[in-house]
Amino acid sequence: MDSGDEQLLRGRIYGTDYDHPGPKPGRSYAELVGGPLDGLLLDVTLWRPEEIDVGVSLLTELGQFGPGGRALYIPRPGDPARWEWDGDSP
Repeated sequence: MDSGDEQLLRGRIYGTDYDHPGPKPGRSYAELVGGPLDGLLLDVTLWRPEEIDVGVSLLTELGQFGPGGRALYIPRPGDPARWEWDGDSP
């Protein structure tokens, strides 16, 4: 991924369409930091605390395993609004 692709992703919501990419009022988001989804926002509005604590495995074709692969993200200790990349999985 080149810098143009990175700028395209920044500030977009993971899993939303390109016609409505930005944050919506009244929603809670975590910023994905590092890895293939760096700069995307993850909507965690309806997540329970125990779901947030364990992090997430997100489908992406941009990671080490290509299409069908997943990027793993966990909440940053002391800063739950930012989730750190924790590797890729098939």
